[in-house]
Amino acid sequence: MNPAPETHRHYRGRSHTAAKRFAEILQGNGKGCIMADLTTSYMGLELRNPIVASSSPLCRDAGTIKELEDAGIAAVVLHSLFEEQVTLEQDSLNSNLVRGTESFAEALSYFPPYDSFKFAPDEYVEHIRRIRESVDVPVIGSLNGTSRGGWIEYASRIEEAGADALELNIYYLPTDPAMTPAEIEHGYYDILSAVVERLSIPVAVKLNPFISSIPNFAAGLSGRGASGLVLFNRFYQPDIDPEKLEVVSRLRLSTSDELVLRLRWVAILYGRIGCDLAITGGVHTAEDIVKGLMSGASVAMTASALLLNGTGHVTTLRDGLNAWLDRHGYESVAAIKGIMSHEKVAEPAAFERANYMKLVGTGD
Repeated sequence: MNPAPETHRHYRGRSHTAAKRFAEILQGNGKGCIMADLTTSYMGLELRNPIVASSSPLCRDAGTIKELEDAGIAAVVLHSLFEEQVTLEQDSLNSNLVRGTESFAEALSYFPPYDSFKFAPDEYVEHIRRIRESVDVPVIGSLNGTSRGGWIEYASRIEEAGADALELNIYYLPTDPAMTPAEIEHGYYDILSAVVERLSIPVAVKLNPFISSIPNFAAGLSGRGASGLVLFNRFYQPDIDPEKLEVVSRLRLSTSDELVLRLRWVAILYGRIGCDLAITGGVHTAEDIVKGLMSGASVAMTASALLLNGTGHVTTLRDGLNAWLDRHGYESVAAIKGIMSHEKVAEPAAFERANYMKLVGTGD
């Protein structure tokens, strides 16, 4: 594990820092560009920088994770173990899925066959064990489910395998008009409470943006033991092939344009709930990371950028972040964390309204 960072003064302005650094350069210290302190803390984990590899196929291979570490990644979130995988291993769901699929061919596409999963549950736990032995950066396990079922047991097994934290990727798509938002949210609360009760490692919840009151829900998760919230999950929306009359799935990688939704909600939540915040979805450049930190995120998680550019892109992001901080006279990432959050605005709702009016041209 990396050593804990030194305590920093959290500068709200930059005049003192900029003057100090400019003076050092004038004095000819020979450094030219001074390395900023990139360390941060997320869910109690001390990280060497705020760049985290989010769940993706890259995290399925131990060699690739080692490459990410060598390139400068601060932590990795492993690909998810799905509730269906645990249930399939128990054979009950498998028999139900197979029965009748010959009569209804479209049913074959609902779930992949069991042997097509990258790892069975036991193999997933062993994968964590191998990764933990091969890298020094924190390793965060991931569970994707909708209920308190047998996969709760695997939260404990993931901890026992050496994971430093667990991310709950709770995905439930409500289709019943009679189901209320409160019922859905309390289902999330039940899952989180059950997991937190079993584990001693920190637990994060990965949210989706389709929630009626994100601040209230976030506060409820924090109050029930969440150490971190990850905003937001990117759902792979199904498309329709009108010629074949089929529902098709297509992988679309993110772009930086998707970042703005995350920035808005992290900025709203920062300072108002009792847990750390992470941004995921749309993090491609060093400037994207800076924006995330300024909004109040402790870390910026990236996957699409690494899939597009390779593991070496981590070094580009890290060096770019350091260069940006140096160029603007900041000593550390702590110096910019939350400086553009809504906590700095007396009435965030009024600020949002004024911004909307300005954009549509009615605020004169």
